[in-house]
Amino acid sequence: MALDEATTALLTQMAQAEVPPLEQMTPQQARAFSKAMAAESAETGPEMFTTSESDASGVPVRVLVPGETPRAVIVYYHGGGWVLGDIDQYDAVGRRLAARTGCAVVLVGYRKAPEHPYPAAVEDSWAALRWTAGHLEEIAGAPVPLIVAGDSAGGNLAAIMARRARDHGGPSLALQILIYPVTDCDLETASYRDPANQLMLTREGMAWFWNHYLPDLPSREDADASPLRAKDLSGLAPAVVLTAEHDVLLDEGESYAERLREAGVPVSSRRFDGQMHGFFTMIGLLPGSGAAFDHLAESVDRHV
Repeated sequence: MALDEATTALLTQMAQAEVPPLEQMTPQQARAFSKAMAAESAETGPEMFTTSESDASGVPVRVLVPGETPRAVIVYYHGGGWVLGDIDQYDAVGRRLAARTGCAVVLVGYRKAPEHPYPAAVEDSWAALRWTAGHLEEIAGAPVPLIVAGDSAGGNLAAIMARRARDHGGPSLALQILIYPVTDCDLETASYRDPANQLMLTREGMAWFWNHYLPDLPSREDADASPLRAKDLSGLAPAVVLTAEHDVLLDEGESYAERLREAGVPVSSRRFDGQMHGFFTMIGLLPGSGAAFDHLAESVDRHV
């Protein structure tokens, strides 16, 4: 189906602003634009019971607790192609996720490329997950279930953390939530080549992200960069996978969900029709965002 009206209107507004394509920007310019765009559409998000900043083995994290007795803790890895994004830009997303699910949310400030290329983000993500697992009772007041989640590049990191947790014998995960995740380095899929998908994120833009994050082409096939290429996906935590119809990452997200199913992992996957990459974080701008949060809240209800 076609893009929904709200998305079309947003893209029209952005076109009128004559913003240069991502691949024509430096990382510093792209970060400045990303922050400006986030500030323009900023929502403070719901009030939290407590909010705190911590050092998770050298990685900054923000802990958002929605009430006295959160029923789980979600470690959330933000999107931005491993180059853009930070805890502050994702504060409203974290607050909304915490309020809608009744879970504490730990936002992870992993290091970003090109200053810190692969595998810095992976190692920071792992350090934050292990730190959170060791502080569950401090955060939630009880040994509650632990969940990993993320969108786009953050979905990539969440998927990798689920496999790493299995391979290291823990921490035990109740669920992995992957929102239009990057799962492969192949830029030749049908969804990458579809002209209708060259919207907020384009094929050229994704190539720009990969070039900054992992310039060495052969290394992009490592399972810790392209989780779709992992040989064994059995024994992983149950997964909730969200994809967007008009997204260059559509095919790899759905392929990863299918690989998980084939490996015997319980999977709930949903394609959001009429939506583009990035819709989940556009709280208050796109109705699809609200629908996705509702879906995630229902998914957490089923698993926790």
